[in-house]
Amino acid sequence: MSSQLISSLISGIFISGVAGYLGTLMLSKKMSVVAGPLAHLAFPGVALALIFGFNISLGVFPFVIIGAILIWLLEERTKLPMENLAAIIFASGVGTALLFLPIDKAEEALIGSIEKITPLETIIVVILSLLVFYVIKRLYQKMMLMNVYEDLAVIEGINIRLYNLLYLLSIAVVVALGVYLVGGLITAALIAIPAASAKNISGGLQSYKTWAIVLGIISAITGIFIARFFHLPTGPMVVVSSVVIFLISVIFRKQSF
Repeated sequence: MSSQLISSLISGIFISGVAGYLGTLMLSKKMSVVAGPLAHLAFPGVALALIFGFNISLGVFPFVIIGAILIWLLEERTKLPMENLAAIIFASGVGTALLFLPIDKAEEALIGSIEKITPLETIIVVILSLLVFYVIKRLYQKMMLMNVYEDLAVIEGINIRLYNLLYLLSIAVVVALGVYLVGGLITAALIAIPAASAKNISGGLQSYKTWAIVLGIISAITGIFIARFFHLPTGPMVVVSSVVIFLISVIFRKQSF
């Protein structure tokens, strides 16, 4: 097994695992669609990276993080739903990117480039994934309470503004990492599909979270190996694997918890 394949597998496992875990929280907030618009904010960063010749990840992360902060600020000021604000940010990002992005060089932005990831980038992916996992774990119960009883959360002394900001920043980091694996077009699938599959087969909250992580990892490993064996694009193959797992989960669906 080549060192490049090992780097791809390690990165894919950590990205898909934390994406699946985050997806269980986003699905409960009915916010899975927010990941898509944020992922499209990667395009302006990719455009700048291609134009000026620096690493694509250095372009992706700032734009996605800034987009998450803008959504948070706009929600605070306008009180509009996050999904509506995400659509506005999406339009801004894509519109700007289309002005500058060299279409003939945009493949990495569209479908990912996990098969080209370097050892240093793999280390960064692992560290960021573990950091986001830790943050989400600390946020989880309070975010669930805010979803159901926001007034009670206020009474409990939860800083809703801070928690929403940390939550959006966690989404932004996972989305930026997801661009490595599946590209900016279908990053939301990394978050939404494993969580949906896990919900079909889980009987409780803990098993729901565990299955989302496991199914996300399985889809990444399966997609990477199949893509390598048949010389197919890795990102789309990971998503197709995840969809197949979802269809299988429908057959074994349990009552919702």
